[in-house]
Amino acid sequence: MHWLLLPLAFLLGSIPFGYLLVRWHTGGDIRRSGSGNIGATNVLRTAGKKLGILTLLLDAFKGWLALWLALHWGQNPAVLVAGCLFLVIVGHMFSPWLRGHGGKGVATALGAFMALAPGALAGAVVVFLIVLAAWRYVSLASICACSALPLLLLIPMHAGHIAPVIVAVTAAAMALVVYRHKGNLSRLSQGTESRLGQGAGKIA
Repeated sequence: MHWLLLPLAFLLGSIPFGYLLVRWHTGGDIRRSGSGNIGATNVLRTAGKKLGILTLLLDAFKGWLALWLALHWGQNPAVLVAGCLFLVIVGHMFSPWLRGHGGKGVATALGAFMALAPGALAGAVVVFLIVLAAWRYVSLASICACSALPLLLLIPMHAGHIAPVIVAVTAAAMALVVYRHKGNLSRLSQGTESRLGQGAGKIA
């Protein structure tokens, strides 16, 4: 029965909170504004701080809930936990409710690792904050933090606290998160990426 957590994780991840919040509060479509992404950064830039923070919290919550359930229901083998981790992030990226459109998975991964490996997450957050303070690019900070996370998980893995399959799946999921930032990487290379605090236009 606990294997039903796999499709549940995907469904939780697929809830497009950024899209729904902007639609409910402004009547607009976040996919037609700014970067076109439904995540917290684009919501913050195009719909304001309140909706941006709420999107971040809700996207993180669905990641946390999926992993909390995987860790606390039944025997919960490592492969189930790893599967839920991957599927909640993929569900956020490719929401069936938006015909496969979605976010980049950073906030959802943040919530998932709050439940799964808070120590490694804390290290990734430090990386994020250092890069953000130095260059003020949320995208670059997110890419660096996500790239660091699998490496940080090697510490609890060698201590026997995290199964190798979870580290491997984390590496795959974070590679997908970085790939979803390909547009940001292109803009960073061209010097056109928006820095923190720069607006991205009104909601369409």
